[in-house]
Formats: sequence, C-alpha cells, structure tokens
Amino acid sequence: MPGDNRTDPPSIGTERETLRGFLDYQRATLAMKCEGLGDEELRQLSMPPSTLSLLGLVRHMAEVERAWFRRPFEDNDAPMVWSEKIDFQAAYDASASTRAEAFAAWEAEVENSRRIERQADSLDLAGYQPRWDEEVSLRMVMVHVLVEYGRHNGHADFLREGIDGTVGA
Repeated sequence: MPGDNRTDPPSIGTERETLRGFLDYQRATLAMKCEGLGDEELRQLSMPPSTLSLLGLVRHMAEVERAWFRRPFEDNDAPMVWSEKIDFQAAYDASASTRAEAFAAWEAEVENSRRIERQADSLDLAGYQPRWDEEVSLRMVMVHVLVEYGRHNGHADFLREGIDGTVGA
C-alpha cells in the first residue's frame, strides 16, 4: 500500500462531526487496503469455499451504504446494487467484477450517503428501514454503518496480507 492519506477523525468535535469523521476514516481505510492492486488480486479469494475478497468487500459496502442511507431516507423501494432481492451475499461474488465497476458503485453510494447526512437537520432524523419494518434514526444508521466498516476492514487486513504480505493501518 502506498502512503496513508486518511484524514484522522476529530479528537474534539460535536457528536455529528465525530460520527462523520470516524465513518469517513473507515471508508478511506477500505479504499487504502485496495490501493496498488489489480483486478485479479482484488478478486483473490480468502479461502474456498468462501467468496470473500477485497473486491467483494467493496461491493458489499456499496450495498450497505444503499441499504442504510438511500433506502430508509430517500427511497424505501430502491433496488439493491448487486441483487434483485435483499441479498447481501450476492455482492461478495466478485468473480466477474472489476475495480472500476465495484469502486464506481461504492463511491456513488458513499457520496449519496454523505449528501443525505449533510442535508439532515439533525441526527434524530427518522427514516423507515424496510428490512426491519421500523423507523431508525440517522444517528443509529451512522453507528451501524461505522460498525459494518470496522468489522469488514478487519477482514480487509487479513485479505491484503494474504495477497502480498502488506500489513498495517
């Protein structure tokens, strides 16, 4: 991996600035784990029969961003990115995917999520999460997505090390 260009989350800030900073830091961590790798390396599987790969994680996080920002706060019926039904596992199969395709979808969903968050008057904004059939606050969504990134960035650490021995960050 080239240098670490992530922006550290604020040490002091409002609740919103802190959540936003940590979420963007985790997003940048996933991108950094994929830096310098080609399509074939990004598609390299962790271990059969698992379909887990770095590219699969990027695709999965595009689904997570859509499912937790777009669907509750903009369009409850928005289709998922990689499946016709709500199937988060489908995103992990990146066997025919490319960096360009996966990152374009993920970056578009991240930008949409950022826009939704910036336009909200408050973290108390409520949206309807169709998967759970209940209302969720923007605060809860930001924490949930932050946890998703933290969990999957741990997977990304191991995947990257398995590809080329690179560790850290």
